[in-house]
Amino acid sequence: MKILVIEDEQALLESILAYFTGEGNICEHASDFAAANEKISLYSYDCILLDLGLPGGEGLELLTKIKQLKKRDGVLIISARHSLDDKLAGLDLGADDYLVKPFHLSELKARVSAIVRRKNFDGNNIILFNEITVDVSAMKITVKGNQVMLTKKEFDLLVYFLSNRNKVVTKNAMAEHLWGDEMDMSDDFDFIYTHVKNLRKKLLEAGSADYLHSVYGIGYKFGDI
Repeated sequence: MKILVIEDEQALLESILAYFTGEGNICEHASDFAAANEKISLYSYDCILLDLGLPGGEGLELLTKIKQLKKRDGVLIISARHSLDDKLAGLDLGADDYLVKPFHLSELKARVSAIVRRKNFDGNNIILFNEITVDVSAMKITVKGNQVMLTKKEFDLLVYFLSNRNKVVTKNAMAEHLWGDEMDMSDDFDFIYTHVKNLRKKLLEAGSADYLHSVYGIGYKFGDI
């Protein structure tokens, strides 16, 4: 998953980042309103963890902006504000969930995973696409019942393609999703081509139809022709 953590409490921020990156996720962070506003405007995320009380502004204003931009990013509010009115205000503005501090990181992860499943795969851990089956939780891929061994990046790339099936995805979007905004966005996308080529080869060798198509000058499309 690609996650943005908007939190000004440094110790909590570091704990969340360490926990989620340790699980193999791409994590970015912002500690004040201005930095968060910039990231929300420029990038997309599977889930945004949003604190409400931020230096320079109010988290609910950021939530309003996310919805005005018609972004599909999941939003989980993490806040010390525990009144019913605060929770209802956040949920009414479009947040997917509300978690009161303090919390266990394992519960935070479970809630984030649930949001991403609802957003991308109708709440399912199992993704089915013709003869391809992906168990997101177990990170297991099978084609016609045969297990396919993928690298972490190849797995992430396949899940990204499946969440955008039959859509053209640009090389920039793929690089940003897999490596985050720390990625050096040069014109050389050989690394993307290599991952796509390897993923396609492994799927074909396992008996999959050829669903990966290059869109000249733009990127790739995964799906039925």
